[in-house]
Amino acid sequence: MNLAMTLFSLMSAWAVVALAFLWGVLRVARRHHGEASVRPKPMRHHKLVLSNVAA
Repeated sequence: MNLAMTLFSLMSAWAVVALAFLWGVLRVARRHHGEASVRPKPMRHHKLVLSNVAA
């Protein structure tokens, strides 16, 4: 293998690894987007009003 082919192989391998890493990071970021900011609302306890009950 000559020098040009070796350099091309190294750069293309680096580019493939970098794209795979970026794809994985974006996949995880897309999956977990907004989970930290969504909080369940606290339950409010209301008194039960029975208006149709005969006294």
